[in-house]
Amino acid sequence: MQIDGVQEAILNFSTSKLYVKHQAQHKEILQMIKETGHEGTLVENGRKNIKKQQEIQWYQNKKTVLTFTSGFFTLIGLILSFIVGNKEASTPFFALAMVTGGYHIAKNGLYAVKSLNLDMNFLMLIAAIGAAFLGEWSEGAAVVFLFSIGNTLQVYTMDKTRKAISQLMELAPKEALLKTSSGEVTVSVEELSIGDIVIIKPGERIPIDGIVHQGHSFVNQAPITGESIPVEKMLGSEVFAGTINHQGLLEIRVTKLVEDTTLSKIMNMVEEAQAQKAPSQQFVDKFAKYYTPIVVISAMIIAFIPPVAGGGDFAPWIKKALILLVISCPCALVISTPVSIVSAIGNASKQGILIKGGIHLEEAGRIKAIAFDKTGTLTVGKPSVIDIEVLAEREGEVPLKIAATLEKASEHPIGRAIVQKARYKGIMLDTSLEDFQAIVGQGVKGKIQGKTYYLGNPRLFQENKINLEVAQRKVENYQKEGKTVVLLGDDTKVICIFTVADEIRSMSKAAIEGLKTAGIKNTIMLTGDHHTTAKTVAETIGLQDFKSELLPQDKLEAIKELVKIHDKVAMVGDGINDTPALASASIGIAMGAAGTDAALETADIALMGDDLNKLVYAVLLSRKTLKIIAQNIGFSIIVKVLFLILTFMGKSNLWMAVFADTGASIIVILNGMRLLKSKFV
Repeated sequence: MQIDGVQEAILNFSTSKLYVKHQAQHKEILQMIKETGHEGTLVENGRKNIKKQQEIQWYQNKKTVLTFTSGFFTLIGLILSFIVGNKEASTPFFALAMVTGGYHIAKNGLYAVKSLNLDMNFLMLIAAIGAAFLGEWSEGAAVVFLFSIGNTLQVYTMDKTRKAISQLMELAPKEALLKTSSGEVTVSVEELSIGDIVIIKPGERIPIDGIVHQGHSFVNQAPITGESIPVEKMLGSEVFAGTINHQGLLEIRVTKLVEDTTLSKIMNMVEEAQAQKAPSQQFVDKFAKYYTPIVVISAMIIAFIPPVAGGGDFAPWIKKALILLVISCPCALVISTPVSIVSAIGNASKQGILIKGGIHLEEAGRIKAIAFDKTGTLTVGKPSVIDIEVLAEREGEVPLKIAATLEKASEHPIGRAIVQKARYKGIMLDTSLEDFQAIVGQGVKGKIQGKTYYLGNPRLFQENKINLEVAQRKVENYQKEGKTVVLLGDDTKVICIFTVADEIRSMSKAAIEGLKTAGIKNTIMLTGDHHTTAKTVAETIGLQDFKSELLPQDKLEAIKELVKIHDKVAMVGDGINDTPALASASIGIAMGAAGTDAALETADIALMGDDLNKLVYAVLLSRKTLKIIAQNIGFSIIVKVLFLILTFMGKSNLWMAVFADTGASIIVILNGMRLLKSKFV
């Protein structure tokens, strides 16, 4: 069935939201939803409406009330039938149980027929009608009630999962204390504009993304990064909506509107991720699409062919066919994967790990090798100048001033470290820089006061045939210490050696050990650093391999080679400079993505903070998700096969069949929901 004016409709199972791109009337869309057997509510303010829906009590839900009413009539019927011994008196109560509990089943089942998309509601409807036709009123009531109670419990448990995710959005306050020329005023966060000044008192949650305009404090960023240790914030520091100001009074300048905050983006991406079907889920859904019609045809064959061919009684064969319809219902199988995926993605989001879809979650569970960028991933990413060794100083030449002048416009961490060192020493940079040229993977060159200078790694000097003999031994010694060497020279010689070191992250070694324990077969570092420096860092951390002196295109080729060897390979980088390598890996993982929109967009998995242990967490969570999905699918199939065997042996009935089907669905859901609270630290 279609509505004119609707271009696209996407149903997000995990959040119970239907996204419709349309030019039609809202009433038409809501009426269409109603005709499918569901209730739709127009969401104009996502957070408010979701909260309102969550506060609805069970006795306000029509389906739940009808289910319990069906159970009440079934109980009376059973008492009259088996305790009092009056089966005739029990029949009306069983019939009432079927009508009340079967109302929505019939409605959904008939819609399934109308839309030519047979589902489990249709199977249960046929089973209930068939039981009544055979005079098995108690079994018909059992089919309806147990299936309805199973659906009710499924909705309840999935609501718990959705609530855990939607609580992320509730972390951000709805109001903010705005500083104006006439004083302080409380306003809705939707009213804030970029550039506004907002006041945050100690103990309050920060309502909007911004930078510190005034004040000093420590902020708990756990809602965003998953790291509970408070982070120091001072003038110019970035702060995020939903985080908690611990001590001092802060004034922040708004940098993003409420719909563009990092928290909002995380929430939207989590919802989008949960809506994407993982490969295993796509397979199960495709299987179920063809499975149900096959079951119906098989049941018809069982019901009519044997008695017609053998001339026997129809009743026992029809009953076997009805049991087949019930036990073959693919409820547990269909729900087995999505509940696990939704729970795992929700768990990850609470840990500051943004997984962009079920496909990436499953891929992460299968990775065999992980490649790391060095700077900002295995190291802190804030290199500083350690040594300055002048080899050929001339009168009037200050090597640090020359080097800083060449790097003054640089965005490279090493370049910034040299400029920062010069400013710390109070050195004024030269303004006469001309013919500046950045040479990828080597360094920079330019003219200062008419003289050409080179600043970069030894390769830059080798390419330009500048004599390295005087500096060679010193360079090798520094590299053995794990330092990055930067040379300054002119057209003929090396003038000065700078060494830059980036502190290795304190958790890097433990994280690498954790990955090995998790089953990662190879951990490798890809860096543009010199071989000796890279070797020192790799050995310190405990990496199994490293590749050094790589240009960006070399990293891309290295990833392609790793994929050939290991099949499933992850690349961990900053999400910006490593985009080609991240894209070519099976899984691209960005570190420290909270403050970087580009990293959030490009990565398959984003670690919002800088804690490498979150990578171990993500791998372990992904592997456990695959195990639970396999458990759920295996359990669902075993239950079906077992009861099919019992049916043909004459050892099963409708009571047992529907109880097994409902029970299997509930067990699968509860097993999948374990991922929501699983911990790996």
